[in-house]
Amino acid sequence: MYSKTHLYPKLKNEHSGHGSISFRHQQQPKHIAGAVTNRRYLMIILILFAFMFLFILIRYSTIFAIFFPPDFCLNSFNRSSVVLEKMATTETASIQAASEEENNITAGFCRSLIDGTANNVSSLGVLCCDRTHVRTDICYMNGDVRTGGRRRRDKSLSIFLYNISDDDDRLVREKIRPYTRKWEKPIMSTIDELTLDPIFKNDVLLSDDKRMKCDVEHKVPGMVFSAGGYTGNAYHEFNDGLIPLFLTTERFKGEVVLLILDYRSWWMSKYESLIKKISKYEIIKLGVDRRVHCFPEMIVGMKIHGELSIDPQLMPDGMQKFKALLDESFGSTDHHHQLILPKRSPLRKKPILTIIVRKETRVLLNLDDVIRLCNTIGFQVKIIIPAPEIPLTEIHHILSTSDVMVTVNGAAMTHFFFTRPGTVLIQIVPLGLNEAGDKFCGQPAKMFGLEYVEYRIIPKESSLSKEYGPNTAIISNPMKINRKGWQHTKKFYLGHQNITVDIKRFSNVVARVYETLIN
Repeated sequence: MYSKTHLYPKLKNEHSGHGSISFRHQQQPKHIAGAVTNRRYLMIILILFAFMFLFILIRYSTIFAIFFPPDFCLNSFNRSSVVLEKMATTETASIQAASEEENNITAGFCRSLIDGTANNVSSLGVLCCDRTHVRTDICYMNGDVRTGGRRRRDKSLSIFLYNISDDDDRLVREKIRPYTRKWEKPIMSTIDELTLDPIFKNDVLLSDDKRMKCDVEHKVPGMVFSAGGYTGNAYHEFNDGLIPLFLTTERFKGEVVLLILDYRSWWMSKYESLIKKISKYEIIKLGVDRRVHCFPEMIVGMKIHGELSIDPQLMPDGMQKFKALLDESFGSTDHHHQLILPKRSPLRKKPILTIIVRKETRVLLNLDDVIRLCNTIGFQVKIIIPAPEIPLTEIHHILSTSDVMVTVNGAAMTHFFFTRPGTVLIQIVPLGLNEAGDKFCGQPAKMFGLEYVEYRIIPKESSLSKEYGPNTAIISNPMKINRKGWQHTKKFYLGHQNITVDIKRFSNVVARVYETLIN
């Protein structure tokens, strides 16, 4: 490139040497140099303005496009958002699935330990819990297991697993309320909570002055359960307590120590004969007995299958075994092995029909008329009015010799476990309780082997008809009321209703049952 400075050739001087020509730079005029400099500044400013304009244009176009994008941008943006959202959802689901799978594997292994089917149990100690069931949590401990005793200063309830290997980070502290209604938070809050504590080898609690030494050493497993909750209601005593207790301990054949939380002396008196069949050992009142009890193995919590039921796939012959346990506990030895109702003896002139009477709610108001009806048809009628002072042995004796049991839906219907399979159970179902009557009584009774007959009352047989009138939803549409929740069902149909059966209508049911029995 040539310089922008111009060269002006000029003869040096006539007096210079002959024939020589010399050149030199001439100084630019000042006005020309100033103009060149100004043009340079102008060019730089214009370039800067151009860059700034482009920057602003790009910047604000992007912002505008974000807030006011054209349709094709929106579609693309939405597609991208959907893709990203799906990716995030898929990733979250994968993490949750992996975690759930791991929990299920752990719970499955723990369940096998509880059931006694697992192999290769670590001698260093095991502490695990199965929390997958909707109704119950159940934990398992194996190794140097010790209850908290008199040396503990606080009032918390703890069970310790000592001498855990320091590098075993799988064992963590667990908390559990050993009762089978874990979805009901209000009632579960009344159940004592247990802390299951793994104590590692280097823990300060293992030092001589801190270690809780055994006051009583047991050679058989321990099993912890609560006698609290709804105990006091016959249905719940069986459904939430006795059946789960049987399911959990049956495999030990009596070689298990029972540790009871929320101990109630009247409950123990009522079921003592049954408890002594489940365990051959002294009962421990956990939280009351301040001695340190040591075990090689412990189960905390109870298994449950369903409403008043034992799943034959999970425990074949389980219901028959439970029935035999009840007969051994409350019955005489001459009939407890008799699982099928025999044909009526020709020496017995009349089949026996036993009515279980309710005294507070869902009362059968025309009981006397019902008794006369049953006598007229040909039954020998007996009456049971359940009360705390009546021994279960007496109730068992009456029901185990009955051909028919009649009851209005309620907790006392649970005593059908004292009848023989093949007995006829007539349930009088109050208004609004069709579904509950089938779920809590009908299905369990059929599973137990009873001939189940259901008498569903009609609106005019309910005391609610007179109180609310036939056109209200309480009478005309009980399903609508029940859909509002259990509290509404309880308020109207469980706690606020009595029954006057239509004798003519009820007689058809009783007569059919009688004809079946005598033929």
